[in-house]
Amino acid sequence: MAGRTTRSGDARARGTEILVTSAHTGSLPRTVLVLLGAAAAVVVVAGMRSTAFILGPTILSLVLTITVHPLRVRLTRRLPGWAASTLCFTLLIVILVALAVSLVIAAARFADLASNYNGEFQKRVDDVMSGLQNAGVSESTTQTVGDGASLVNVSDLVTKALAEVGSLLTGAVLVVSLLLFNTFDSPAFARNAEELASRRPSLGAALTGLAFSTRRWLVVTTVFGLIVAVIDTIALQLMDIPAPLLWGLLAFLTNYIPNIGFFIGLAPPALLALLDGGFGKMIAVIAVYSVVNFIIQSVIQPKVVGQAVGFSSSITFLSMVLWSWALGPLGALLAVPISLMARAVIIDSDPATFWIRPLLGDRRPEAIGSPPAAAGAGDS
Repeated sequence: MAGRTTRSGDARARGTEILVTSAHTGSLPRTVLVLLGAAAAVVVVAGMRSTAFILGPTILSLVLTITVHPLRVRLTRRLPGWAASTLCFTLLIVILVALAVSLVIAAARFADLASNYNGEFQKRVDDVMSGLQNAGVSESTTQTVGDGASLVNVSDLVTKALAEVGSLLTGAVLVVSLLLFNTFDSPAFARNAEELASRRPSLGAALTGLAFSTRRWLVVTTVFGLIVAVIDTIALQLMDIPAPLLWGLLAFLTNYIPNIGFFIGLAPPALLALLDGGFGKMIAVIAVYSVVNFIIQSVIQPKVVGQAVGFSSSITFLSMVLWSWALGPLGALLAVPISLMARAVIIDSDPATFWIRPLLGDRRPEAIGSPPAAAGAGDS
């Protein structure tokens, strides 16, 4: 009995000691810290969702500025600073306008081609309705489906989707203004970042790693997009699909959207194949896209991107879902750079939380056991 009383007293003493130590050091139990962190994350993401119309263009302009900064550094070796900034700004605007115009042309071209197949589309719908009725589906149900499956509705849906993607790249006043200011302020920001790195090495290394990883993501995604676009264009040309070059360009542009970009790029050529040659031709287009685009974009590319920036495929997909919900289409387009920014601020800048990086899929040697070095510092 005395032994139990002694052990109970010791347990209470240890508990009192822990509470006193926590109160003295000001620390909280890990469970409370995790709950507070999760609650703060929910509030921050909800705030980002409510300000998506400002935050999305801001992040887009920042990513573009980071991307073009090495070019500006090289230009300043031969040109005055203002001239180098002007050339970089002009280049970015030309690229954005060209991409936006390409998507608008794709939407208009698709609507024009689809309008020539109105009768053929209705015939395909009737065949499907007959097949459903033969399979036992009630006539009222098939009639409801058939009424909604008009070529006008489908064409409008695809056209609006393409126009929505294109609107992300248009030279809106906010994006253009931010690009202008960011491009001309980048030298001062680089000097401030160097001064910050001298005072806060971990934070400076995190920002340097962010710029380096963002450029690596863009390079890898662009290379894979070009591979997919070339293969798709050749395949569509061989299958005699109308405007193959345009749909190859669309496949290249939608490659920047993780996972779901494959389906956006597939919809127009698959529908045109159905109208032009029937279900067999549509299945052939879907098969080619599945073999080429899905394997490259959804299997190989996420692994390569993950190795390049330190994210697993599942983290890349979840980031696309999260940021598309929070920021809309721009969130889907910039899912990886936004996640890199979040990691740089929350994890990379604090050595105490650096152990989380392998859990996110970063298995690179420099990511295990030590804070990130200033990789690519020469390009920053």
